Amino acid sequence: MLTISAKKTGVTLLRAPRFAELPWLVHAFSTRMGGYSRVYGKDDLNLGFTKDDSRNAVERNRAVFLRKLGAVTRSGKGASLWPLVTLRQIHSDIIHHIEGLPGGPRVGDGMITSNPGVLLAIQTADCLPVIVVDRKRHAVGVFHAGWRGTVKRIVEKGVGEMIRCFGSRPRDLKVAIGPGIHGCCYEVGEEVRTKFESQFGYADRLFREVKESDPVREKYPLLFLTARAPGHGELPPKIFLDLVEANRQQLLAAGVAKKNIWSAHLCTNCHPEALFSYRAENGKTGRLMGVAGIRE
Repeated sequence: MLTISAKKTGVTLLRAPRFAELPWLVHAFSTRMGGYSRVYGKDDLNLGFTKDDSRNAVERNRAVFLRKLGAVTRSGKGASLWPLVTLRQIHSDIIHHIEGLPGGPRVGDGMITSNPGVLLAIQTADCLPVIVVDRKRHAVGVFHAGWRGTVKRIVEKGVGEMIRCFGSRPRDLKVAIGPGIHGCCYEVGEEVRTKFESQFGYADRLFREVKESDPVREKYPLLFLTARAPGHGELPPKIFLDLVEANRQQLLAAGVAKKNIWSAHLCTNCHPEALFSYRAENGKTGRLMGVAGIRE
């Protein structure tokens, strides 16, 4: 299990141990530590062009992130940073095959490539960043999996796209699920559970209920009498979604071996001192990145 020190001592990256055996792979999940942004806290590594942060700060953050990552091409003329390919994410199941540098902004929530020297990036602040790597064919995919993308099977479809485009075999795939909001904190509404139940036979295993208590009701029960038996209206239970398990089940269904699926075990909502969290910070927060690329 990974842990993060809350003490900011420079850019801190998280890497999947299962990817260590692949020297051709460049990958990481960012944290909020070691950057130039000031609007969300001191020295934050915000990697998204948010409305609150300055473009200059984000560009400096991205440059230091790429250098720390080692996404640098050296030549006789010096060193240049790899191009960083991002998407305008819309919580969809749209996946792009990146064969060259995109001419303009693309809309979607997943990218795959077998081209070296380019870095695919997914931005998150509670949703899951998922990296899929074909260890034999030297291909990578990155996917943005919030609950909407998950119910649309973005990761499962991503594996399918790698099979279609690269001839990938599921047994050759390794997967890393980065930091995101976990089942301990991800409270959702009944409508979310209904959507999952309409798509997945195992949906009941993805949710847990917690009975809500109200100290005022417990102390003054007569104030809450209703005509409904047994005489008191009950508060609805809180519903929590295990988004990590939901995506793990999709990967297993796509044929990825259980031993080849790794999760960071870090909840963004539990660790806002080290990770950006939309919920923990009431919507005013920066963006993390999950990135993957291929060395020449």
